[in-house]
Amino acid sequence: MTISSMTGFARSTGAHGNFTWAWELKSVNGKSFDAKLRLPQSLDHIEPTARATLIQGFKRGNVQASLSTVGTETEEKIAVNEVVLNNYIDLAEKLRARLGSEKLSAESFLTLKGVFEYATTPISDEEQASLDKEILLSLNEAVRALGKARLAEGAQLLKILSAQIKRIEELTIAARDNPSRTPETIRARLKDQVTRLLETGASFDQERLHQEAVMIATRADIQEEVDRLIGHVETARELLTSKEPVGRKLDFLAQEFNREANTLCSKAGDKAMTTIGLELKTTIDQLREQVQNIE
Repeated sequence: MTISSMTGFARSTGAHGNFTWAWELKSVNGKSFDAKLRLPQSLDHIEPTARATLIQGFKRGNVQASLSTVGTETEEKIAVNEVVLNNYIDLAEKLRARLGSEKLSAESFLTLKGVFEYATTPISDEEQASLDKEILLSLNEAVRALGKARLAEGAQLLKILSAQIKRIEELTIAARDNPSRTPETIRARLKDQVTRLLETGASFDQERLHQEAVMIATRADIQEEVDRLIGHVETARELLTSKEPVGRKLDFLAQEFNREANTLCSKAGDKAMTTIGLELKTTIDQLREQVQNIE
């Protein structure tokens, strides 16, 4: 069974030279699929490929993908500022000649301000392509990790849904087997109602009373609702074993469950049947809440 939740979190990291990054993926419930990406400006060009990766990985849910980086994509080199160095040398020679001191060594110039400077150069197109590839491979790792997290939560949801569907089946059978549905009970209840009406002294057409009694008994019959509920239970169990995303189908099925439960409650003929119907509706509402989490 491969029920997948729509909620989860995953993270993956990577490094390329002095450049490091981290992907963080967060997924929450959604009626369809939507992806929001937050990328550094220098890596905006990978967004189409990154978005395609997310679309391929998930069918439903709102996924937020954030890429954070540390370091620079440029190369840094130490360079000598020849102009500044020559000015220092000229000045040192003048001072040495005036003061008669020894020549300054090369090390003497190392600490002088402006002699050395850091130069940065953009990395080549080939190196940028290599970096992009590694970052996107890291995104694939995060997508797989998020998929596993959603499946793990889905496994827990499966246990809950299975128990709820079983309870719906039990309540449906309880409604089917409720003593208030037997012909004898229905007949006695109708007879009692008719007797009380006749005791009022009003004049009633016996044939019309019989027809009304038949109509009341027909409207009170819940066999169709019971049959449909049992059918929905079987369908739900089939969906829970599917390898495809079934969240939308289960959501629709939960609505059908609720419709039948409402009709059953409206036809309840005694307190016991009303109690069964109300618990059935409560269980179905709980089922609908859980179904909202399924991909």
